[in-house]
Amino acid sequence: MNYKELDTPALLINEKILNKNIQEMQDYADKQDVKLRPHTKTHKMPELAKLQRDKGASGITVAKVGEAEVMAEHGLTDIFIANEIVGETKIGRIKKLAQSIAISFGVDSIYQLKEIDKVFQGSEKKAVVLIEIEVGEKRSGIIREEDFVDLLDEIKKCEQVHLKGVFSHDGHTYAAESVEHCKELYMQSVKRTVDFANIAQDKGFTLDVVSIGSTPPFLFGFDIPEAVTEIRPGTYILMDASQSNVIGSYHKAAATVLTTVISKPTEERVITDVGAKGITTQTRSKGLTKTQGLGKMKEFEDVYIDKVFDEHAIIYNKNFSENIHLGDKVQIIPNHICPVSNLHEKAYLIQDDLVVKEMNVECRGKLQ
Repeated sequence: MNYKELDTPALLINEKILNKNIQEMQDYADKQDVKLRPHTKTHKMPELAKLQRDKGASGITVAKVGEAEVMAEHGLTDIFIANEIVGETKIGRIKKLAQSIAISFGVDSIYQLKEIDKVFQGSEKKAVVLIEIEVGEKRSGIIREEDFVDLLDEIKKCEQVHLKGVFSHDGHTYAAESVEHCKELYMQSVKRTVDFANIAQDKGFTLDVVSIGSTPPFLFGFDIPEAVTEIRPGTYILMDASQSNVIGSYHKAAATVLTTVISKPTEERVITDVGAKGITTQTRSKGLTKTQGLGKMKEFEDVYIDKVFDEHAIIYNKNFSENIHLGDKVQIIPNHICPVSNLHEKAYLIQDDLVVKEMNVECRGKLQ
């Protein structure tokens, strides 16, 4: 069917753009001689993860144990959970997964290591962990070198923990004010990650992985230092308004939300049938990823969503109102695609305006 025959709201994915985005990032990783381990929280669909794998990705990244379980059920066998895992219940689930797939996960505290070592007692396989390094995003991860050394010393005491490497996420590059500023933040982050990796090696550890990741630096094609072994971009596969603003173009935006015009109460006010429950209320407020409004209308120049309720998008634009009618279906490029994917049960792959495949968002709601 033509995609405009779909009921709305509906998550659409342009197959041609999708495939091009996948291939371009894989080509970049290959050229830089690093492994690509894409973060699948962007799309939460095993089918798309398999496309990335089949194009050359060495494995995948997820954010939660529940996502790892779903991806493993669908045949993905090399998974990294780029998050600290706390709690014996969750660690036990990882222990079970480790019986059949290669799985690793993040740590940044001695507390976690003691829990992990306890839960993995008696297991044929050790728990495989990577230490997260905080590089400027001001989120999780090791900050002080002395805490890192203490963590390394604790790992040496653990019977059932194997240190695979270190990882970092330079999410603060999203707020970079220019390409040059983005490169500066990126290089500082990479250097800090590598410096910590060197400390571990000086302490007698052999690290297989030095992993970095966020989409903007890789969109610019920055060179990756030799010490880095792996990159973990996520948004590149579908893109969104904020990441499109990084490159100053929407031509890579593979994902849109199809919505129906349901009301035109005034000459300039237009209402469509998707709101916060379908596109979120997220914005980005500064830097290269800064967004305008709560989503961009794809087919119209400089038309943005002004406000959303739970189930309504509000656009104030007289020219837009004059050019659309009740019942018309229009596409929105979301500001941030990752949470949007989590709001939809299905996605529809589109080729030349035709729906060629319906895909379940299998990891939807897997927050535990």
